[in-house]
Amino acid sequence: MRNLPRSIIQVLRRFELLFSERVWEWAKLLLIGAILAPGKRTVTAVLRVMGLSDEHQFQNYHRVLNRAVWSPRAVSRVLLRPLVSAFVPPEAPIVLGLADHIERRRGVKIKARGIYRDAVRSSKSFFVKTSGLRWLCMMLLVPIPWAQRVWALPFLSVLAASERYHQERGQRHKTLIDWARQMITQVRRWLPDRLLVVVADSTYAALELLAATQGLPQPVTVITRLPLDAGLYDPASPRQPGQRGRTPQKGKRQPTLLARLTDPTTDWQTVTVQWYGGLTRTVRLATGTALWYHSGKPLVEIRWVLICDPEEKFLPQALLSTDTAHSPIPIVTWFVQRWQLEVTFEEAQAHLGIETQRQWSDLAILRTTPALLGLFSLVTLFAHHLLHGQPGPVRQAACTASRPRGSPEILLIGSGQWL
Repeated sequence: MRNLPRSIIQVLRRFELLFSERVWEWAKLLLIGAILAPGKRTVTAVLRVMGLSDEHQFQNYHRVLNRAVWSPRAVSRVLLRPLVSAFVPPEAPIVLGLADHIERRRGVKIKARGIYRDAVRSSKSFFVKTSGLRWLCMMLLVPIPWAQRVWALPFLSVLAASERYHQERGQRHKTLIDWARQMITQVRRWLPDRLLVVVADSTYAALELLAATQGLPQPVTVITRLPLDAGLYDPASPRQPGQRGRTPQKGKRQPTLLARLTDPTTDWQTVTVQWYGGLTRTVRLATGTALWYHSGKPLVEIRWVLICDPEEKFLPQALLSTDTAHSPIPIVTWFVQRWQLEVTFEEAQAHLGIETQRQWSDLAILRTTPALLGLFSLVTLFAHHLLHGQPGPVRQAACTASRPRGSPEILLIGSGQWL
């Protein structure tokens, strides 16, 4: 640890008070070893790459994950603050991505395991199931200056166990919507004075979630997909003096977005927006405000954005924002950035060993995968402080054997080691 650059040591010291003195020394070694280890990210592989293959007290390192007293939620809070400080200007909105991910795991001792739809291998006409753990992850979507692109930096992950898991234990089952509401509320408490924008896919286009985030003391904006057949209404007319009966919640029903696609009176605007793959694309946008209503559900005020491709290379789609003051171009731009969450999941599997860990203890499972995902953000912070915001050096001729295979290509300047 003494050979680490001062910039990295300063980042790590933020987490020191969250652990006891002994556990902190073991945790630091596991962290550096997890970065350097090629292949599987087991505790044994970490000890081997750190030169501790003959460590007699190896169980101490296992206990960091399955027994030691420390809070992953406290670690998430400490990690979020330097990420925001490093990559988000003080007056800019903080854009967060929310997505669930299936970690493929098998074994009878993994109690929270369930059977889920494999989104990667499935299609509209082909359904594939997989066995594993379902994680709900929140990531910071920010442009990285030295990478010249937007990255999704994980900082908070929770295990959304299967319904069977809760039924067997007589517990109330929490759906993805329940977990999402709690995570958004938690981040709002951590950042009470900042403008928060959460982007998510159609799974989270739930009126209960949108109403909950809109009703917070400091509301959080949610941007997600909107069904083309959603029931949209005008605001209710003011109650007249002497009017009898219940106060109306909504006004006249608006045409569906599907009907607006062929309506000649729809006001279309042709604009160029940031698109997937870092490209720009010319699209046609129509927008408006409405009340989204469904029987038995909360009423939510939204801004809808209808997107069409003039070249008809993709089907029309619609987005919504719970902040009606937002203009359509930022809404589309923020939603397109959501794809970076999938890129981060792929990079974490390729370089940080997600799905290769072998813990079966309940507490170790709850800690290991969030720690490996958070390591993606931690390595990004390391690189940012080492590069001082400057572009990374391009290696013209380098021996690929000098770096452990399968680990991120970040050189620890001053130590001569690869991260």
